[in-house]
Amino acid sequence: MARILVTEEIADGGLDRLRAAGHDVDVCLGLSPDELLDVVPGAAALIIRSATQVTDEVLAVATDLMVVGRAGIGLDNVDVPSATARGVMVVNAPQSNIVSAAEHTMALLLASARNVPQAHAALVEGRWERSKWEGVELVDKTLGVVGLGRIGKLVADRAKGFGMRLVAYDPFVSDDRARQMGVELLQLDQLVAESDFLTVHLPKTPETLGLINRDLLVKAKPSLRIINVARGGIVDEHDLAECLNDGIIAGAALDVFSTEPMTESPLFAIPSVVVTPHLGASTREAQDKAGDTIASMVELALAGEFVPFAVNVNAAEANETIRPYLPLAERLGSLFESLVGGAPDVLEVCIEGEIAGYDTRIIELAVLKGFFGAISDEAVTYVNAPQLAKDHGVEVREVSSATSPDYVNLLTIRGGGHSISGTLSGPKAEQRVVNIDEVPFDVPPVDEMVIVTNDDRPGVIGTVGTLLGQANVNIADMAVSRSDDTTAVMLIAPTMPVPDETIAALRAAPGVISVETLSA
Repeated sequence: MARILVTEEIADGGLDRLRAAGHDVDVCLGLSPDELLDVVPGAAALIIRSATQVTDEVLAVATDLMVVGRAGIGLDNVDVPSATARGVMVVNAPQSNIVSAAEHTMALLLASARNVPQAHAALVEGRWERSKWEGVELVDKTLGVVGLGRIGKLVADRAKGFGMRLVAYDPFVSDDRARQMGVELLQLDQLVAESDFLTVHLPKTPETLGLINRDLLVKAKPSLRIINVARGGIVDEHDLAECLNDGIIAGAALDVFSTEPMTESPLFAIPSVVVTPHLGASTREAQDKAGDTIASMVELALAGEFVPFAVNVNAAEANETIRPYLPLAERLGSLFESLVGGAPDVLEVCIEGEIAGYDTRIIELAVLKGFFGAISDEAVTYVNAPQLAKDHGVEVREVSSATSPDYVNLLTIRGGGHSISGTLSGPKAEQRVVNIDEVPFDVPPVDEMVIVTNDDRPGVIGTVGTLLGQANVNIADMAVSRSDDTTAVMLIAPTMPVPDETIAALRAAPGVISVETLSA
């Protein structure tokens, strides 16, 4: 099985799961960047947290790497574009620590409002300073939430219990959705101007880096307190320190920093600042969930299956309606490559029926994965399949229709003058090939199929069966159809590959016009 390199502490349950699956789990903690370059070659998977830097240099030497698993949410320590270009899947555990991060946000909000750590430090040093550390109540205060994603929503839900007014900035959330959450949407400038507390819940991107800066904070109330349990650098720490020292805002509580570990900062000398060393996800429950989730995602990636939390796969998560069609799409893609005999200029993926109403990009990726897996020397994944299409000069088109004349759902691949269609049939959702080159069939796909075109006259089917029987090849299933008034076509699903000499004998048999083999 595969070697999985683990460079940071991961819950034992997840690692045990990978070992139970037969993988070689190689735990190497505390590696320097140079040491990582030495040990990563030969690893099929790399599991990290926030400290390991997966750079282009690391990815360049990790020639066997299929997946990078980040046990957590943020990915600013992974060069995702480089991984994508190299066909390496990047996965995370986006839901593992959302409760812990939301709860830590509330802890810092309360600590900042009531000066809890400052009062604690004074008391243990022998100073009883009740009047010095007077705080403020949360009730009727305005909480500005920057980013209404999973964590931002949980924070808003919890703040309601304290009687806070909720406003938010998130350009990706509609007014109706915000109203359902009990939140008023505002522009960022207005949000800062109206908030008594401001909490940040955004990913770290070039667009969000330094988003909360002096130019924005000068518009705030003097009573504003800022909380950041998201990613370091979104709040400009230099500007924040200046605004606190100048009395522009009242306080801040930070769990994340622009560079980590952070042990020296001008912010640490400011009495109204509360800091913690990136503890947002540091609960036993979050660690267990992150370990279990990332182990599951890595296991799926190594098996070549769809991975729900792959961040560099250009498709939405496959729901329970779409997911059963992925193996069918991949197999049809592989069979189609045999049928067309190379890479067509245009490859059209047609999706008809109820599933067309969903986000079906993952079905297109599955078709490409099957198609290029049949002709590529390198491992083909959902990540690098689109790039392989570009490299081979294949234009990929997706066509969708909410209705199908004959089937509940139908997948069809066209290109190079050929086509193949398939569907899932019956209560067990069994795969069926139902059309090849506009000739109807109904046969379950197998790894090698045989298409026999023959004169439509008695005896030919018997001859074909006899020749296969003489080679000890059983027929698992077959269908016969007519392409015109004088020509019939047989689609045969044998139980084993048909020997080359038998294929030659079939081609030479009386009444046989042509014989083709399709391999999946």
